[in-house]
Amino acid sequence: MKRILVVANRTLLEQHLLDEIRRRRAESVVFVHVLVPASHPSGFWTDEQAELQARARLADLLDTLAIAGIGATGEIGDSSPVGAVCDVLRTRSFDEIIVSTLPVGISKWLSQNVVRRLQAATGLPVTHVVAESVPVGA
Repeated sequence: MKRILVVANRTLLEQHLLDEIRRRRAESVVFVHVLVPASHPSGFWTDEQAELQARARLADLLDTLAIAGIGATGEIGDSSPVGAVCDVLRTRSFDEIIVSTLPVGISKWLSQNVVRRLQAATGLPVTHVVAESVPVGA
C-alpha cells in the first residue's frame, strides 16, 4: 500500500487535485492523509476563521474520497506548510507528498518556494499540482 501525504488548503476541493489522487488510486492501492495548513486568507481574518474554513474544506474532501472508495484521514496543521509537514512526519511516514497550490502569481506557497523546501526538508518525492483556476474566496 502506497502512503501519500496530500498538502493543500484553498485548492483542496479542486478538480486537479481530485484527478491526481484518483490517478494514484488507479495505479495501486493507496492510503491518503490530507494535511491542511491553516493558512490565513487574504483580507480580514482571525485564526479561528482560518481554522474553521480549513476544517470545512477538509471534511468535504474526506467525504468525497470516501465516496470514491479511497481510504483517507486528515488533519489541520500549522499555517506554515513546511512546518506542518515536518510536524506530521515526526509521528507518521509516507512514500510521497502531493502539494496542491494556486496558480503562479497568486500562490503564496509558490512565492515561498514551498515545493522545493519540502523536497529538501523531507527527502521524499514531491508532486506539485496547480489549480487551473482560482477557487472562490481564494
